[in-house]
Amino acid sequence: MLTLLLVHAVAAVFAVPLVRLLDRRAFSVLALAPAATTVWAAFQGPAVLRGDGPQVVVNWVPSLHVELAFRLDPLSWVLTLLVGGVGALVLFYCGSYFHENDPGSARFAAVLTAFTGAMTGLVLADDLVQLYVFWELTTVFSYLLIGYDAHKRSARRAATQALVVTTFGGLAMLVGLIVIGQSAGTYRLSEVLEDFPTGTATTVAVVLVLVGAISKSALVPFHFWLPAAMAAPTPVSAYLHAAAMVKAGIYLIARFAPAAAELPAWRTTVLVLGLATMVIGGYRSLRQHDVKLLLAFGTVSQLGFLTVLVGAGTAAATTAGIALLVAHATFKAALFLVVGIVDHQTHTRDLRELSGLGRRMPLLAVVGTVAAASMAGVPIASGFVAKEAAYAAFEEDPVVLGVLVLGSVLTAAYSARFVWGTFCRKPGVPDSTAPKPSAALIAAPLVLAAVTLLTGPLAPLVDKPAALIAHELPGEAEHLALWHGVGLPLVLTVITFLLAGLLFLARDQVELLQSKAPDVPAADRGYRKTVRAVDRVAVEVTGATQRGSLPIYLASILLVVVLVPGGALLWTQPWPSDVVLYDNLGQVVVGVVMVVAAVLTVRARRRLRAVMLVGVTGYGVTLLFVLHAGPDLALTQALAETITLVVFVLALRRLPPFFSSRPLVGTRWVRIAIGIAVGTCTSLFALVASGARVAVPTSIDLPQWAYDYGGGKNVVNVTLVDVRAWDTMGEISVLLVAATGVASLVFRRRMGSIDQAFAAHDEENTPKKPTAWLPAGGTVDPERRSVVFEVVTRLTFHAIVVLSVYLVFSGHNQPGGGFAGGLVAGLALVVRYLAGGRYEFNTAVPINAGWLLGSGLFLSAGTGLVGILLGGDVLQTEILQYDLPVLGHVKLVTSLFFDVGVYLLVVGLVVDVIRSLGAEIDRQIEETSS
Repeated sequence: MLTLLLVHAVAAVFAVPLVRLLDRRAFSVLALAPAATTVWAAFQGPAVLRGDGPQVVVNWVPSLHVELAFRLDPLSWVLTLLVGGVGALVLFYCGSYFHENDPGSARFAAVLTAFTGAMTGLVLADDLVQLYVFWELTTVFSYLLIGYDAHKRSARRAATQALVVTTFGGLAMLVGLIVIGQSAGTYRLSEVLEDFPTGTATTVAVVLVLVGAISKSALVPFHFWLPAAMAAPTPVSAYLHAAAMVKAGIYLIARFAPAAAELPAWRTTVLVLGLATMVIGGYRSLRQHDVKLLLAFGTVSQLGFLTVLVGAGTAAATTAGIALLVAHATFKAALFLVVGIVDHQTHTRDLRELSGLGRRMPLLAVVGTVAAASMAGVPIASGFVAKEAAYAAFEEDPVVLGVLVLGSVLTAAYSARFVWGTFCRKPGVPDSTAPKPSAALIAAPLVLAAVTLLTGPLAPLVDKPAALIAHELPGEAEHLALWHGVGLPLVLTVITFLLAGLLFLARDQVELLQSKAPDVPAADRGYRKTVRAVDRVAVEVTGATQRGSLPIYLASILLVVVLVPGGALLWTQPWPSDVVLYDNLGQVVVGVVMVVAAVLTVRARRRLRAVMLVGVTGYGVTLLFVLHAGPDLALTQALAETITLVVFVLALRRLPPFFSSRPLVGTRWVRIAIGIAVGTCTSLFALVASGARVAVPTSIDLPQWAYDYGGGKNVVNVTLVDVRAWDTMGEISVLLVAATGVASLVFRRRMGSIDQAFAAHDEENTPKKPTAWLPAGGTVDPERRSVVFEVVTRLTFHAIVVLSVYLVFSGHNQPGGGFAGGLVAGLALVVRYLAGGRYEFNTAVPINAGWLLGSGLFLSAGTGLVGILLGGDVLQTEILQYDLPVLGHVKLVTSLFFDVGVYLLVVGLVVDVIRSLGAEIDRQIEETSS
């Protein structure tokens, strides 16, 4: 099963180049993927009918109990045959349907192939979350297929409408599936259905699942999206809206019916909506002049019929439902493909313009008539067997049976209307002179019509899986067969055809009566009004809240923090019983200094003063780490704070020296109140979090674990590069994106020329002294030069760089690491820049910052492969120990290279920031002053 899904994925990926190579002949190659699924399922048939169908379970994330589970039972077997068989025929049909060198056929082929794979995965999935994933994949792919012709407004609107409706249902279904999975204690679908949970929560969850099913299968009140989706190419209508996508909802109902049918909410919802959909769809079909729309509303009607049968919760109804499921997939797909041929050859689908097509294309007329006869339930065809079984299943329920008869009358009437409107001669309308279709174009609907005709006499072939699907349901069902003798079902069939014949003969009068009938509010108008209302509310809310004021945004966020978690904190009051305010007097002194600095910061009017005071609070945190015996944290905090101060100071050069005018007194007091409230809540959060521990802290064993598993004595560093290496990988990726973002905001030139612009600096201003210290220092204006600063830089630069390298190599056992080392090297470059200016900095770092960033990320990510090569997991640290001559015992951990990658990436980040906020702003200032 996994191989089949992989085949579909590979076929979808290579569909575009394949179509460009073979043009429309590639569709026949792509059809091999669903054809292989059909063949595989056919060979699995004996095992499935014995109750021994294949199952596949792959443990994906064992620690989280996440797995990929697939299962082939009788229900999924029937759907797999339909999805694969009809999918293969539709793809083969596309090879003749599309024109040569159609610019959109490659994309269409890829999406349709991907859809067949997603639908296959949906019916095979044995996990609730996995089922939802495939469910939403079909939604996305259907959106792309319906909107195939993006130049048509109707196609874009129909695609969006289908996406919104089915996504809404899918989200509701997701909530229901999660509730059911949590209540059952497992997300394995087969296990959930064997021991289905009970209770109010389960009932609500089942209703939510039904919302997803009825939205997908276009039941009332969501039925309007399917006729609109006829804007899609006809192969899409034949597959998605007849045999595949709309069957997903029917499949879900049939899957849950044995377990949930006893719930009153289930039976009421299924019967009422199913019967209403069957009648409304049939009624609307009788007034359509577009034969494709006629079939679309007929599909809505048949989906309602199917919902009643598979969701009723009895063995007889389910047996009839499976028979109709097979019949509908074959005859409706055939009919849509026939309409596609008619449109392809005559360039019209209006039955008022079609005349004499049956004489012009007799084989096509036979195919269309056979499929329509099966849809109407004419004897011999499979539709007749399903309808007889449906009548028999509801003999004891006269209300439901009466509505089914009414729906069947409408079905037979619009079936006759389809045959008459498409193939018969009409007075006053010239006969069609369209060219006859090719044999390849008519082959697919011919096969489908033959199947729907043969499965009537061969009904026992469908009866066996239908009986297995229905065996857990109450009641007994008659075996599917063409003839059960004279009885109520046969009598009702005769009545159905008589009434349908009268409706067809009086078709003009029926259309006139329908046009004069009171205008009932249409569901699609309700949808449009709802969308407009939501858009209007969104505009009003956005206008009221998004006013471009940063203080308002920040105040809103902070007030939510105070009211929601802060209110919960005051309500529950989980205060710790033992609180230690401080360990030594030094902590008090540092804390007081930080508080004073914070108060002075908010009162400062000069931007530079405020930045320096903020730095005091940062360095205060560094001292607190030192007083708490955390040298690694203190080192990193001090370095990060220093770099942050540098960035602030560089950016402030392009800002006014003073903040804007102070706010009004009333507003100021509001801000002070918010600040005090947020500070108080944050302190209480920290206090409660620190006192909430009830278990023995894992930190007790961390030093030993760090040495045993990570090969290092520095717990912090081992944690970063081994235990949570994936997190660190994500963090350094964010650093890379941040560096790119800063440069993009500052530079106005193409990103590819940023570093080259500095590499090609003014040669006249840069002395060619490669062996001299600060060779470009002479380019700095005399009033900005500092001899003392230059001398200190000459004395300390290389020592600082060496120290940064030492921190990288010693970080696994001593304070340091790649991040700290990179920050130290970055600070060395900052000193070089401040002493010698932008030309000096470019001389010191004659390399593209992008190379440093990319090399660092590549090295860190590449280290993850070492663990695999040595038999471990991705990013797992391996310890290599050797006894070497002279050197003696050498111990090497692979995470060292991860740290080196972090070092390079941090250095690249600093280089990019200095060139953006430093050198580039210098250049802009020089251009402005000149």
